[in-house]
Amino acid sequence: VGGSGCGKSTMLSLVAGLDQPTAGTIETGGKVALMFQESTLLPWLTAVQNVGVAVRRGGVSRQEGRDRARALLGKVRLGNYADKRPHELSGGMRQRVALARVLAQDAPIICMDEPLGALDAMTRDRMHDLIEEVWLELRFTCVFVTHNVREAVRLADRSILMGSRPGRVIYEQDNILARPRILDSTPVAALASDLTT
Repeated sequence: VGGSGCGKSTMLSLVAGLDQPTAGTIETGGKVALMFQESTLLPWLTAVQNVGVAVRRGGVSRQEGRDRARALLGKVRLGNYADKRPHELSGGMRQRVALARVLAQDAPIICMDEPLGALDAMTRDRMHDLIEEVWLELRFTCVFVTHNVREAVRLADRSILMGSRPGRVIYEQDNILARPRILDSTPVAALASDLTT
């Protein structure tokens, strides 16, 4: 978490291998998948086909890929929307398709670059629950970038506050609150306050 320009997205690009560090090394131990603020779905493909693009990169057959893509859409509660194109889906639904697509990559590390930033508050809350539910089931490592300190505390086991000029880590905080957490609860607000003071 941190303000604009402090290096959060740059850090994700480094972890994902899209950029190379000028000093030091980054060891991920395997594949990294990346989810962006925009859903970046292919508009001419249906939801199941968009997820299938990621599944098929694993070398599976067309039918197996379609079945797995449908199963992943079910996991993000979009099973009934598999044959809809992106323009037929709400913003939150498009982000759920993007989540299914990133899960299809079977990466042990998933980087999420403000994936909920463009969503309204109610949709964001539902996405918090969904991301937590999927994470609890699959147990991948998630590096989640956000401007919202409470969102960081709501989702994270460890929060890192970044500062700018130069980009650096200002503070790290382990989150000991029990799950599930509620964004506007007093414990989450208190921990968010600790993180930024």
